[in-house]
Amino acid sequence: MGDKAGDGRTAVERRSERELVVTRIFDGAVRLVFDAWTRPELFKLWWAPKSSGVPMLSCEMDVRTGGGYRIAFGRDAANSMTFFGKYLEVSPPSRLVWTNDEGAEGAITTVTFEEQDGRTRLVLQELYPSEEALDESFVGMEGGYPEQFGQLDDLLITLGAGR
Repeated sequence: MGDKAGDGRTAVERRSERELVVTRIFDGAVRLVFDAWTRPELFKLWWAPKSSGVPMLSCEMDVRTGGGYRIAFGRDAANSMTFFGKYLEVSPPSRLVWTNDEGAEGAITTVTFEEQDGRTRLVLQELYPSEEALDESFVGMEGGYPEQFGQLDDLLITLGAGR
């Protein structure tokens, strides 16, 4: 365990057989970073890695404890991948917990947002039901999260963070 990857700003670490932890400091206030995770019109601007060439087709979010989300990626509706689940905990602006229900091997994701001198320390933890499920997901995450979080950095600049 302890496999690490990242881009110098985003740390992607496999902490155990079933746990992945991603950390990053964002140049933006906690409320702004939290909004980028919970407002569909903002989320869809940064979540899909541009290098994948697979755009986000739709983003529906009912961000409240017991609410759900549904996100579809693809070139068109006939050739799309859909990710969905429910929010187990929503504590603005410090914590989100949700399920990933698109398959039997889906993780439970927890994201915390902590203010640090006007910046935000974000910690994303994914707990998988098995080592095999994490093995299958880890390879794509090594480059995916750093790219996505870089895109979030860019969005925060356009929203006026750090001014």
